[in-house]
Amino acid sequence: MKGTVLRGSLSGGFDVRLSIGENVEDIKVGTFCVVEGKRYDFFSMVVDEEIEATNPQVLYETFSDNSLIDEIIMGTGVIEKVKVQPMIMIDKLEGGIRPVKSIPSHMSHVREAKEEDVFEIFGKPDAEHFYVGSPLDMEDIKLCVNLDRFIERSNGIFGKSGTGKTFYTRIMLCGMIKSQKANVLVFDVHNEYGWKGSSEAGVEVKGLKQLFGSQVAIFTLDEESSKNRGVRPDFVVEIPYRAIEPGDIALAWEELNLNPTALESIYILQRYLGDNWLLDFLKMDVQDIKDLTEEINANQASLQALQRKLMMLERLPFIKENPADDAVKRIMEYLDNGINVVLEFGRYQNNMLAYMLVANILTRRIHARYVVRSERAQAGKGAMNKPLVIVIEEAHKFLSPELSNQTIFGMIAREMRKNNVTLLVVDQRPSGIDPEVQSQLGTKIIALLTDEKDIEAALSGSSNARMLRNVLSSLETKQQAIILGHAVPMPVVIRTREYDFEFYEDMTDGLSSSGDDFTGKRFLDDMEEYLEDKGAIQVDIGDVDGIEELFK
Repeated sequence: MKGTVLRGSLSGGFDVRLSIGENVEDIKVGTFCVVEGKRYDFFSMVVDEEIEATNPQVLYETFSDNSLIDEIIMGTGVIEKVKVQPMIMIDKLEGGIRPVKSIPSHMSHVREAKEEDVFEIFGKPDAEHFYVGSPLDMEDIKLCVNLDRFIERSNGIFGKSGTGKTFYTRIMLCGMIKSQKANVLVFDVHNEYGWKGSSEAGVEVKGLKQLFGSQVAIFTLDEESSKNRGVRPDFVVEIPYRAIEPGDIALAWEELNLNPTALESIYILQRYLGDNWLLDFLKMDVQDIKDLTEEINANQASLQALQRKLMMLERLPFIKENPADDAVKRIMEYLDNGINVVLEFGRYQNNMLAYMLVANILTRRIHARYVVRSERAQAGKGAMNKPLVIVIEEAHKFLSPELSNQTIFGMIAREMRKNNVTLLVVDQRPSGIDPEVQSQLGTKIIALLTDEKDIEAALSGSSNARMLRNVLSSLETKQQAIILGHAVPMPVVIRTREYDFEFYEDMTDGLSSSGDDFTGKRFLDDMEEYLEDKGAIQVDIGDVDGIEELFK
């Protein structure tokens, strides 16, 4: 791309006339370019394209098929131009980048951005900068996200169904796990992140456990489902009745079909019955409820209806009166040892009641422990928490305007990084998330959205929102997204890197030298995969005696 600046403004961008020989069809919205000023280079993005005539009547004239006449008209009477938005200024004299606060002079030359331009703005791939994809039409250039800045705040990944939100999430999780800059806790409602997942085309891909071995633990709510899918979970999660608080029930009011009166009754029941209020209430017979009604001055029919609705919880087999082990304690043990946790939901992947209850209960209790540790660290009585990133899908269920003030997730989003706990929210309906929460998200990865409300919500807080709307609407359905916010110096449209064997190699490179355990279970994982690939034998990774017998 080559051209010259015709006119423009700081807020509205520049009109660039394409040079002779340049074809506007070859230039795509979202492409990077550099406007070469006298003192500064203006790193810019193509945001619109237009055909203009010196005399509008020329556009409506009928011409012959004479190519020479067409070229004369295109070079004089008709102008092909693009609109570019300056994003960053590069100081030619002193070096360094800075926000755009001036404009280039008239007729400044415009060229396509080069690799060195991109690296100067976004950084080269290293321990701090994670390679996520390439700028549009610059497939050979690696564009990076600053991981240190990414984990500092809560972030969002948005896109309509089928645009690859899980794919983008998986890539960012790999970056955080490999860098060891943060621990991740993934509430894997669709069983896509643990051992294996699938691409949008239905091709099987490796999950976090296959890539990182002992650095990732798989927890499950449904042991049978995990084993049926060939997954050997590290821990089976059970939730005690006494851990369920009225706020957890209030979060799932739609799934339980509760009205406001019923929600008020729940808080009364807890105050009257104590910590074990839910189980005691579910065990009450008709006479018990009648007696209770008289004591708390409630309506008997309403309490009986509430009891029937809460009995839906008894159909969730992972909710126990006396769990075999404390799930929160085990999760904390793994996280404290630098092991990331993926919680699979098995056959409950379409059960929003199960998902919302478990995610809210575990997050609330884990966050409480992080708060205590943070307070002790501030008092000089312990080390500060290692950053924890909690991943939730269907985020609008937890962060709607009606509920975000009541849920632990809304609190975490508003805390920024106060206790070193942040969120990675994944959703296809960003308009369903509380605008206040949206404004607190540091970095957003936005795939194609078509609903106007969703587009407006996803771009909220961006100074270039109006300009980015055109860019967002032009994205392809797969493997293209806008990244904007805290972890990148400017909004950028990328073609995401492939999640393939080359990516696997990049993620596992150097694990042994960084202290990963290649003995024990990691060795068995690798050996099983090797033997099965060779078709030699089917090996159970838990059958240590069988492995030893094989090598005798």
